[in-house]
Amino acid sequence: MDKVQRMKQQKQYEDYVKKKTPRHNVWLNMLKAFLLGGTICFLGQVIYHYCEMQKLSADECSSWTSLLLVLISVLLTGTGIYPRLAKWGGAGALVPITGFANSVAAPAIEYKKEGQVFGIGCKIFTIAGPVILYGIVTSWALGLLYWVWTLLN
Repeated sequence: MDKVQRMKQQKQYEDYVKKKTPRHNVWLNMLKAFLLGGTICFLGQVIYHYCEMQKLSADECSSWTSLLLVLISVLLTGTGIYPRLAKWGGAGALVPITGFANSVAAPAIEYKKEGQVFGIGCKIFTIAGPVILYGIVTSWALGLLYWVWTLLN
């Protein structure tokens, strides 16, 4: 094959790749992420202010807000609504605490057919496990450093 023919094939391949590669509108994606993430945070604020109206302490309001956002996220994951929201809103659905709850619940639902132990028990932390592990190890290491710091002062 001569050089001209190879260059022609390469150009055809590049045109094919450009045609098949999906084009993304970055500004539209950022707007969707902002709207979905903002809606989730707005829902959290509504829950928090409702708890304040019930005369709960700030810590109790925070706890109830987190708990209810996680519950809503798991329920929406179980019904298949949260994955559609995440597909539409991208990072807007993944950043708040609801995204973490979705990442824990989704593998458990996906592997439910394999049974309680080998399905749900083994697969529930496939995505969230490393986050939990590194969070615990980091907090332990920082706690140890803080303890040593207090001994030296």
